Amino acid sequence: MRYIKYSDYSKSELKNILFDRTPNNYDKYDQIVGNIIENVKENGDKAIIEYGEKFDNVLLNQKSLKVTEEEIEDAYREVDDELVDIIRKSKKRVKDYHQKQKKYSWFDSCNSGSIMGQKVTPIERVGVYVPGGKAVYPSSVIMNVMPAIVAEVEQITMVTPPNQDGRVNPLTLVAANECGVNEIYKVGGAQAIAALAFGTETIKKVYKIVGPGNIFVALAKKAVYGHVSIDSIAGPSEVLVIADESSNPKYVAADLLSQAEHDELASAILVTNSEDIGKQVEQEIIRQTSYLSRKQIIQKSLDDFGAIVVVDTIDEAVELSNEIAPEHLEICTKEPFMILPKIKNAGAIFLGNYSPEPLGDYMAGPNHVLPTNGTAKFFSPLSVDDFIKKSSIISFSKDALEELQHDIIKFANAEKLTAHANSIKVRCEDD
Repeated sequence: MRYIKYSDYSKSELKNILFDRTPNNYDKYDQIVGNIIENVKENGDKAIIEYGEKFDNVLLNQKSLKVTEEEIEDAYREVDDELVDIIRKSKKRVKDYHQKQKKYSWFDSCNSGSIMGQKVTPIERVGVYVPGGKAVYPSSVIMNVMPAIVAEVEQITMVTPPNQDGRVNPLTLVAANECGVNEIYKVGGAQAIAALAFGTETIKKVYKIVGPGNIFVALAKKAVYGHVSIDSIAGPSEVLVIADESSNPKYVAADLLSQAEHDELASAILVTNSEDIGKQVEQEIIRQTSYLSRKQIIQKSLDDFGAIVVVDTIDEAVELSNEIAPEHLEICTKEPFMILPKIKNAGAIFLGNYSPEPLGDYMAGPNHVLPTNGTAKFFSPLSVDDFIKKSSIISFSKDALEELQHDIIKFANAEKLTAHANSIKVRCEDD
């Protein structure tokens, strides 16, 4: 893990060190993904069944692609009752938080006879991708589905790769059922994204696709954007912790490690104005890593993309954080709420020693689908807004139109759009 003194580097040099997380040669996958998408468009179910055998070593047929009610009932028998209750608690907290984001249609009328407004309509059909096979992420199901439920999306279709026995992880099935997913299909990878984007004999086309996945899923989402909407192209996970001398090194180290265990490309960065805290955190990382199950992934992540950065002041720490725009930002200082107004760019902000990032992953309520790789400068967390459309409403009486006729006609003529001007003129002429 790098130990860096901020004063020894220019800001651009430091950004290059901390931002260089994009794997090379992604372009070599583009053609593979493109071929998969074209095959699914042309051959539908036949193609996704063949890809399931090729990539996931699973033998399915058209009938077994869809998860049955019996499979969902079996999943409940396999999942511990306490875990089911925890999923329900998490779902409720996430739903309650997102309920406050809900938008409503509105109208504004004027005495002159004009009515303007906005009509809010849920997206009709949404597809949710959930990683599967060896992975199990019921929290990802909750975070991607509940905002759509609050938005009142009519049809939510989930796709997830099964294991070699053709079964979906029971935790994933329970979470999907608890959240209100309408249909679940056993298909993963780029072929799943293509199926959602263009439809097959079995899987209906959706209008938006959300959810995380590997490089093939990410590139497929990028390729189908425009045919459907997508949430984002998510990069490797990241956390930045701002800490001062009042912070607890044990807590800070634990939070950095919780992010590093996600992925070898994950980034965990401490920025502190205390060399003493930096050294203590470094020692705690060594101590705690020794007993963690994913220590090899953690070590690789910290070696390549981890850093302890020592700054002169907390204001410098804030400046660096705003430049990096981290997915997760923890502020572990004596008065974190005093720093909050200075934060411009972050996906989710965790304030104080008892607000660790994993709290946000599972139970806090705000969405854990967040902008990565500096995109928090212009993107927001997944929300109810991602599952609605807004239509403008305009209604004018003749009197209201006549008040604006001269301005509109002059404006249109200035743009040499005489048919635009004529559209107004013919309505305002004497009969």
